[in-house]
Amino acid sequence: MKNLNIVFLIASELLFLLMIHASIEEREWRATLLSGIGFCINGIFWAGLIHFGDVAWVGVGNRVVLVALVLGGVIAWIPWFPERFRPQEREKVMDRFDERDHMFSRNNLQYHPELAQKYYSRFPGRQEGDTATHALPELGQRGGRYYDSTYSPMADAAFSILDRSRGLACGEIHEDGTGIRPELLAEAISRLGRYYGAVDVGVAELKPYHLYSHAGRHAQGWGESIGNSHSRAVVIVVAMDVMRLKQAPLVPVLLESSRQYVESAKIANIVAEYLRFKGFSARAHTDGNYQLLCVPTAVSAGLGELGRMGIFMHRVHGPCVRLSVVTTDAPLPAGEEADFRMASFCRICKKCARNCPSRAISEGDEPISRGFRHWAVDQERCFAFWKRVGTDCGFCIRVCPYTKPDTALHRLVRWVISRNPLNQRVALMFDDLLYGRKIPIPKGNPKEILPHAGSGHGL
Repeated sequence: MKNLNIVFLIASELLFLLMIHASIEEREWRATLLSGIGFCINGIFWAGLIHFGDVAWVGVGNRVVLVALVLGGVIAWIPWFPERFRPQEREKVMDRFDERDHMFSRNNLQYHPELAQKYYSRFPGRQEGDTATHALPELGQRGGRYYDSTYSPMADAAFSILDRSRGLACGEIHEDGTGIRPELLAEAISRLGRYYGAVDVGVAELKPYHLYSHAGRHAQGWGESIGNSHSRAVVIVVAMDVMRLKQAPLVPVLLESSRQYVESAKIANIVAEYLRFKGFSARAHTDGNYQLLCVPTAVSAGLGELGRMGIFMHRVHGPCVRLSVVTTDAPLPAGEEADFRMASFCRICKKCARNCPSRAISEGDEPISRGFRHWAVDQERCFAFWKRVGTDCGFCIRVCPYTKPDTALHRLVRWVISRNPLNQRVALMFDDLLYGRKIPIPKGNPKEILPHAGSGHGL
């Protein structure tokens, strides 16, 4: 039994060291302190069992502890979820989302009175609330709570470039090189996306419910039906900097969000152009220029799941990502929707809902909307808060237990919580203990909104 105690001592202490190292890397000092305390207590506990193992009552307790640990390990290994935790199958007929109903589209109505009149004649109940939201400052502009005269306009600059790049979405098809095998083409696209900075690339069979029913983001084409004859959608995932998102809802989040929208658009436009060079029709769908909803498309590609906060949860990076999509008629092999048990975790966690500053996230089960069961935020509350603070908030992303760096420790945790609900509850308990259940909202921007350039790059 002494040798077994030594094995458990070494294994558990290594785990605590892994926790300490990860916490220091993440600058989570509470987690670092508690992990350090755990390391000391754990070492004393096992050393005591080893030293006093010959004492009768210690030996009995030692056996109980070892049996409990082995039994717990077996239970933790079992892959089991009750039926109620399994993903809800979507119905065959689903209502497509109208882009005109999106808050960004409705926010733009203040600049187009004729379109506003058309829209609010159909939805008069939305006009009063939207008018109040229109009166608030725009994101990143003077008047927001966290506005910074030096750095906030950087996000405006990024989004302005995105808007001016909308013409890159489509292009001329080249007639050479269509003989490439679909599997080889898919591999080339994945490598191309990752080469330019994507953390994941997947392919989905394009379904009608992926597409908006009508265009609504811009005055040009407003209200027109969206038709897309492509059969495949290439989903591109870029990861946001976790350390930037941990400063939500301050200006660094707005800058990081805009930066990754630019990066995802860059990759999508290059992938679309590459497909056109290979002889296929392709259209890039990027921020402010979508014909589809990125989240259900990414889910269909098998890259993650829809989380409680109503946004995409990537299988590795959680909600700390941005998406772009390229639709094409290239016969690429499509992935399949996968169950990573993230939605199951969302059902018990509720951390985003309980920390949401605008109370826009529900603590209840997924309601049925547009013909299928899914979570969605109260977009009116959420967007109004964005405008009041002058950033795209991101506090729900910041508090999510999946918003962690892709380290060995967090890879282990992701695997453990994919096994069964008991593991998920234990993991949530430790996340609350180490990182906190209720996260305070910062009062002001940090002194260093953007990181300094590396040595040799100063002015």
